[in-house]
Amino acid sequence: MFSMEVLAVLMLVSFFVLLMAGIPVALTLAISGFVFGFLGFGSVLFNLLPHRLFGVVTNSTLLAIPLFVFMGMMLERSRLAEDLMDVIGHLAGSLRGGLGIGIVLVGVLMGATTGIVGATVVTLGLLTLPGMLRRGYDKGLASGVICASGTLGQIIPPSLILILLADILNESVGTLFAAAMIPGLMLAGIYCVYILILGVVRPEQVPAIPAEERALISRSELATKLLKVVLPPVGLVGAVLGSIIAGIAAPSEAASMGALGSILITAVTGRLSWQVLRETCQATIKTTAMMMFILMCAQVFALAFRGLQGEKIVHDLFAFLPGGIWADIWFLMFIIFILGFFIEWIEISYIAVPLFLPVFVAANVDMVWLATLICVNLQTSFLTPPFGWALFFLRGVAPPEVTTGDIYRGIIPFVGMQILALVLVFSFPGLATWLPKAIGW
Repeated sequence: MFSMEVLAVLMLVSFFVLLMAGIPVALTLAISGFVFGFLGFGSVLFNLLPHRLFGVVTNSTLLAIPLFVFMGMMLERSRLAEDLMDVIGHLAGSLRGGLGIGIVLVGVLMGATTGIVGATVVTLGLLTLPGMLRRGYDKGLASGVICASGTLGQIIPPSLILILLADILNESVGTLFAAAMIPGLMLAGIYCVYILILGVVRPEQVPAIPAEERALISRSELATKLLKVVLPPVGLVGAVLGSIIAGIAAPSEAASMGALGSILITAVTGRLSWQVLRETCQATIKTTAMMMFILMCAQVFALAFRGLQGEKIVHDLFAFLPGGIWADIWFLMFIIFILGFFIEWIEISYIAVPLFLPVFVAANVDMVWLATLICVNLQTSFLTPPFGWALFFLRGVAPPEVTTGDIYRGIIPFVGMQILALVLVFSFPGLATWLPKAIGW
């Protein structure tokens, strides 16, 4: 009979084998957990499972997930990105790389309002990629800007990643929202600096919008559209995030107001209908059900792994690493980065993070800082082939002249910039911890 430690290792191996065989992640987690948990303990271990599942479905923090998803889906259907791109593209058009910077700014606003990577990448791809190519932008660069900008919603609050990490790390959602604000904006700023440098070094890759095209809209019209387009979503996000960070409202309460506000904004734009409302509800239910199913199946895996002394194996593994706790953190970052090539952020959050968490708790690592590092790192999982979802979304709407090779080539610099942002947050923890402390969290 195998020892507990051997069964724990075999459970991990079986998980990745089933995953590579194409079995859905949720089922992979449940199958490997049930089989090896039963081999180790019989049915006794799973007497605790109903209590664990009940804890997941009654967690009030997770109630914010469907509400934020609804808010994002509704604002996406209000065609917010179209209006934003029209205004910001013309404002930044006289600058070399201005259109690319405009896309990054739209990504920031869309990330703060919708947070839906697929919707943002597809919308930006449909609206801007043909125009960028027509104006002479490099195909790889244009693809990279769109993919990278579309994933900013995963670090800029309100982010679903941060909500799940708050649950895993037992931290306040408002604290993590505040902690991610500066790193998220810093990452967007790094993208903009890169595009500006290209405008100087390789201007042929990022040409400015022709003056005659910009002249089609007067400054007064542009200012009016700017107020109508930018002010409502920015006001909504400010109210939602501000109430959470300031401690005025719980995440679920603020998310419910955000959902209501998204309905009002869509109605004001004249795009609210029963069909839009029905489609938004259906999309919200599908997304939330998928996430909750994965979370519940992850409880099976976590319960079995812990029962098989898997945490002891992880602790012993870290003890062999030279360099102390800093090396342990970078080992976790490396594992998350590699896993990002193959599985989604939800699975990474509920597999890798809980496995290694006891080591960092014992070392008194700042959980807010660690959560921010993890969130910045998880950005790469949307861009790294072969399973980077942003790449798939853009490939589905890209013109025929843009090849998969162009998209892969285009995202390489942006993955490098995400790693640079990770290094900066690691080297300067105040980027993540200053704002929560400044507002009293």
